[in-house]
Amino acid sequence: MARVLVVGCGGRGQALAEDLAHDGHAVRGTSRDPVNLAAIEASGAEGVQADPDRLGTLMPHLAGVTVVCWLMGTADADEQSVLALHTSRLESLLAKLVDSGARGLVYEGAGSVPAAVLVAGGETTRAAGRGNRMPVAVTVDDPADHAAWLSGMRAAIDTVLAR
Repeated sequence: MARVLVVGCGGRGQALAEDLAHDGHAVRGTSRDPVNLAAIEASGAEGVQADPDRLGTLMPHLAGVTVVCWLMGTADADEQSVLALHTSRLESLLAKLVDSGARGLVYEGAGSVPAAVLVAGGETTRAAGRGNRMPVAVTVDDPADHAAWLSGMRAAIDTVLAR
């Protein structure tokens, strides 16, 4: 079984964590706010405090991780911060993953973030995967359709694990 790091482990992330844990995967879920760690742990994941805007807080939690799930498709912040999560922060993370021991990344390519930003983030993810020979996947299932979203995420994780 694999260890999966869910970056942005809110409600959907916790459902994903619970599903993965049920199948025997070890899951680590992040939250910026320590108040949310108990809910993450209730889902069966190890809850850790980390901020995707500050990758230095995320890097220690990559230890032993096989797949990173970047769940920022519905990030809710000011426009510049959201854009950074799908551009500069994502690019930095992808570059760091090459030397981290993590096998690959799943990018949430659908949600309430502007479509152009999500498309560009998906392209960045695919380009990094090609350039670094790293397995990546980009999901396109609408997070509002929970069953389809969860199924798509699981398929994407399985695809990365299979490579």
